Amino acid sequence: MVLFFPIQQELDCISSSGRILGKIKFDVFKGEYLFCPDDDSVVLSDIEVASIAERIAGLYAGKYSFPMQDDD
Repeated sequence: MVLFFPIQQELDCISSSGRILGKIKFDVFKGEYLFCPDDDSVVLSDIEVASIAERIAGLYAGKYSFPMQDDD
């Protein structure tokens, strides 16, 4: 299981054990969502990969969204 926490227009991806896996970010130049590992040595389990892929697919489909940043 992977938990997703919104942080300033990014989603932190955290394993069920509390380990930070990385972030899902939106690349405005490419127009796509990207998973960026927190550390190059991070090895994801099949369940973690599936959870992250499902979240990214849900972002494209409009099922999920990023919170907007307010810099007032």
